[in-house]
Amino acid sequence: MKQISTPRFSPDDVRNATGGSLVRPGRAALFDGVSTDTRSIAAGNLFVPLAGARFDGHDYIGQAVDAGAAGILVQRGREGLLEKSAGEAAVISVDDTLRALGDLARHWRARFRVPVVAITGSSGKTTTKEMAAAIMGREKRLLKNEGNLNNLVGLPMTLFQLNESHEVAVLEMGTNRRGEIARLTEIALPTVGVITNVGPAHLEGLKSLETIREEKGDLFRVMDNRGTAVINLDDEALAPWAEKWKGEKITFGIQADADVTASHITHEGEKGTIFKLLMEGASREILLPVLGFHNVSNALAAAAASSAAGLSFDAVCQGLMAFKPVGGRMEVYRLKNGGTLVDDTYNANPASVAVALKTLQGLKGECRSTVILGDMLELGGEAERYHEEIGRSLADTGVSKVYLRGDFARATAKGAMKRGMKSDQVLIDLSTEETAAHLKACLKTGDWVLVKGSRKMKMEEIVQAILSAIGVAK
Repeated sequence: MKQISTPRFSPDDVRNATGGSLVRPGRAALFDGVSTDTRSIAAGNLFVPLAGARFDGHDYIGQAVDAGAAGILVQRGREGLLEKSAGEAAVISVDDTLRALGDLARHWRARFRVPVVAITGSSGKTTTKEMAAAIMGREKRLLKNEGNLNNLVGLPMTLFQLNESHEVAVLEMGTNRRGEIARLTEIALPTVGVITNVGPAHLEGLKSLETIREEKGDLFRVMDNRGTAVINLDDEALAPWAEKWKGEKITFGIQADADVTASHITHEGEKGTIFKLLMEGASREILLPVLGFHNVSNALAAAAASSAAGLSFDAVCQGLMAFKPVGGRMEVYRLKNGGTLVDDTYNANPASVAVALKTLQGLKGECRSTVILGDMLELGGEAERYHEEIGRSLADTGVSKVYLRGDFARATAKGAMKRGMKSDQVLIDLSTEETAAHLKACLKTGDWVLVKGSRKMKMEEIVQAILSAIGVAK
């Protein structure tokens, strides 16, 4: 049996990986593990203090040493902080501790010759990652980033968990400012790259759809024709990569003539979605236990990525059918009063809200539908326009009643009423308790309710209030 490593580095390893300078030698010959948080630091760790908008890890160096840190990274020019607090820990100075964390993670990742699948996109990346993990975990020992640990801190900390037992890694990459995807790609050294789609998300930091397209495309640009690109032919912003990419590639799409595609797509109510998967010259009917046409696209991306990482067609099919929906992403509850609640509260942007409304329209049939919608955040100067557009979509997809909350609720209401919804169909800023009470009083058998909004809107609290007020059918 192979010995399983922990991330273990000598001071010279750290210096060489980060371009740092040894300020003070310590007693330990090796650093055993890496930590950025004194609340969870372990004896022997290398402590990397990071600076945020409201904190600076350099203020906690003393606590890290007291907890047993064997080494400390410090930003150059701040070595004076260590005169009384470094104890017997080694001290290495670097230009930027966040960049050094990534450099060290890249150094560790490079020790392992395993497929690394990197997934980014404006929406669907977490679901695609979890679908790919459900597939890959059937045949291989897997590492994945948990939750949304997909940024310049979370992804390196995930890579430090990589060891000889792993046969594949699947990593989600997120961004809200220009340059992050390029940097994450440099760190992860992916052998397979996936961009799910390009749409309006994080416009506050990324400013425009063109910048978003460039930012997501940095995954392929930094990979630079090495490894395998998984390309969405249905997305006009991504389809040109099928010609630009000169290395190995696998295409996917529903509308296009792709390597991995789907046909005969039908909704099966709260059970999920049925489609025929076609890839590698084979086909099989799949019951995907999650709602939405868009999740078929996510499934195709996961299937293509898994194939590129060496998984069999049978593992792809079995993994997709065994996939468990991620909490807060099109999660379905059958209510005691005969209604159905769809919890899609994890996050929201204009594209994901639009596809959720289309999904709801297909599910409700001739029955009524209600949408409880919180603001879509990080849209910058375009926020009011995008909220008004979503208001029009609410009306166009036949929503019977909508409950709106947030700073842009009135912009959404304006769009809905311009498209024909009446004022008594559009309710603004009711409390959580009032909203749950309304639904308890008026929902009937066959009615559908969708709850969605950006993460900071805490729309999951409304879901819990509805479940408590009405109850879940057994």
